[in-house]
Amino acid sequence: MATSSTSNKMTLKLSRLILRFLLNITFVILVLILVIYGSRAAFDFTYQLYGPVTVDREPGRTVPIQINKGESSMDVASKLELNRIIVNKNSFYFKLKLQNRVIMPGTYEVNSSMTYDEILDIITDYSKSIVQNEETDSE
Repeated sequence: MATSSTSNKMTLKLSRLILRFLLNITFVILVLILVIYGSRAAFDFTYQLYGPVTVDREPGRTVPIQINKGESSMDVASKLELNRIIVNKNSFYFKLKLQNRVIMPGTYEVNSSMTYDEILDIITDYSKSIVQNEETDSE
């Protein structure tokens, strides 16, 4: 009976060791996967922020975007993303804030092959609006 008890204890210890080893390997693999996906997401976001990101190649699609007075920057970014002019509204919003630019109300023609800088050059310059506000014209 003593050998059976010792045998059971050895089997139990070996099972615990194997289980602990497998759990440690699983944990390390999960951490590596999270690091890889996190790094990829951070790289993509940074590239969208500082790189020449476009949705389409030349010639792209030209879309009129109407920006109303009082509309927030995030609303404009969402509108551009919804119309598939930009890749990511959050990266566009951060680029706008980092460059300290102000979006001007008006109707602008933007193209899906434009970079974020080109789009910002257009929507932050009221003279590039295709429809001028009647109140400003009459003054």
